[in-house]
Amino acid sequence: MDNLLTPKQLGFSFPAEWHRHKATWLSYPHNENSWPGKIETIYPSYNLFIKELSFSEQVHININDSAQQLWAEEELKKINCNMENVYFHSFKTNDAWARDHGPAFVIKGKEKALVNWNYNAWGGKYPAELDNLIPKQIAEYLNIQSFSPNIVMEGGSIDVNGCGDLITTKACLLNENRNPNLTQSQIEEKLREFYCVENILWLNDGIEGDDTDGHVDDLTRFVNEDTVVTVVEPNKNDDNYQPLQDNLKLLSKMRLNNSKQINIIEILMPSRVEYEGQRLPASYANFYIANDKVIMPLYKCEQDEKAFILLEQVFKDRKIIGIDSTDIIWGLGSFHCLSQQEPEV
Repeated sequence: MDNLLTPKQLGFSFPAEWHRHKATWLSYPHNENSWPGKIETIYPSYNLFIKELSFSEQVHININDSAQQLWAEEELKKINCNMENVYFHSFKTNDAWARDHGPAFVIKGKEKALVNWNYNAWGGKYPAELDNLIPKQIAEYLNIQSFSPNIVMEGGSIDVNGCGDLITTKACLLNENRNPNLTQSQIEEKLREFYCVENILWLNDGIEGDDTDGHVDDLTRFVNEDTVVTVVEPNKNDDNYQPLQDNLKLLSKMRLNNSKQINIIEILMPSRVEYEGQRLPASYANFYIANDKVIMPLYKCEQDEKAFILLEQVFKDRKIIGIDSTDIIWGLGSFHCLSQQEPEV
């Protein structure tokens, strides 16, 4: 049941991703249109992602039919996944991008609720009628209250530090294909009330090949209360070079909710990844912070090792797990895009 008051008014918070998880929610891939000609190639990496998660937290998987569930269970057993922590749900989806169509969980003491943002598949680019039902179904399954802001918002478009700060991009949230009737200040008010934050930090453009219109989880990620990892492109002739430099300058001028400057750690972009002549949005920023590990995408290039070592230095309390994402990225997203955390209370 929806509440008329906002989560912030009721004293809830939206935890940072490193807050301990009870579970990760996924939507098992099935849409061949997202990986045309090669969807079968993504399952080894995707299933390995599930396996790694299953040893540190529950994994709840939305799945379209019993046949796919049986197949997925067999594949996961073959790689010695911890099946005691894997739960399947007959919640049909249009696609696999649970970061964007999944709920945003908020907590208050031992109480948990979720925010049911509207979802229109990145500005009406793809069908979304099933995806848009997922938060309601999860709320009913968990028997928790939900909040409906009644605006379009995707989980990959924002990142938070759990201390009142939220970072996002103008390219995405101010795009006329999302909420054309809302001003920037009206969107900021929704962010504050439903993500339970105080301070909104705006970057500009996203990376080339990103059909989400500039999701921040391909650009800049909080890794602790006052530090971000942000991607930079070393090649001045690359189309990503200037937009990422512009974002870097914006970050250097920003102030956090506590008035401090942001500690900025630069991470190089991977080598250009293409498939059938299309530039893909490959980025090391699309990592997922799990309970005792960080799952990062690899792209079979020389920058992989440098990015791995850098994240090891950043996340000293977690093991870095690199999983090949060269086939998954053909769907225009990676491990963070595919997952949504449920915090522990």
